[in-house]
Amino acid sequence: MTSPRTHAGTRALLATGAGLALTAALTLTGGGTAGADARAAGPTTVTPAGHHFTAKLTGKATFKAGPVTVTCTVSGSEPSADDANNKVPEAPGNHNDAGPVGSALTAPTYSSCTSSQAGVKAAITTSGAWTVSLQHGTPITATLGLPVGGFVVQTSGLASCTVTAAPTAAADIVATFTNGSPSTLTVANAAVPIKVVGGFGCPTNATSSVFNATYEVTDATDPSSAITVTG
Repeated sequence: MTSPRTHAGTRALLATGAGLALTAALTLTGGGTAGADARAAGPTTVTPAGHHFTAKLTGKATFKAGPVTVTCTVSGSEPSADDANNKVPEAPGNHNDAGPVGSALTAPTYSSCTSSQAGVKAAITTSGAWTVSLQHGTPITATLGLPVGGFVVQTSGLASCTVTAAPTAAADIVATFTNGSPSTLTVANAAVPIKVVGGFGCPTNATSSVFNATYEVTDATDPSSAITVTG
């Protein structure tokens, strides 16, 4: 399917990660409204109303900080057991006359991650209240809301580093949403603020990272249907 301002649990729809001075292949999925609101906001409708959605990484997710790149080949976000996350708002909340439609997002998970540095292993953990919002337009804008410290890359081996995304304030990751079967959410060279802590081999001077990832967004309630954004 894994960004600075305060995030309310539920904002305009698919507000769902991914990416993040260590090149980490990751996919962030979370939301906010800043990226979408930066443009002239027209009407947005997300359908089917009330349906749950999943986001699954296709290809790889990469996160780069300084000279180091972390790449992950498995990532995704699933609806939560309490029915609160990864859900298109019920009507009429799935429509906004002048702006994006958003929802709470289950923090995406990342696994099968590798580092571009020889002898260095990488692992990613996520936490907190993520969000995702969708704004109809050309292209359709998806904004993933990343909570403070909600994405952490930890390396071990020849270099022991901790890279924290959105270290002091929530951040927005602006992506592109494309309607289809399945629909996709693409993060292309998105900059994310980070803080790097560690010793030799760690890019401690890096203050931002570049994230790339593509997620397939599917309808978990009715697999024969598709999550679609219109005006």
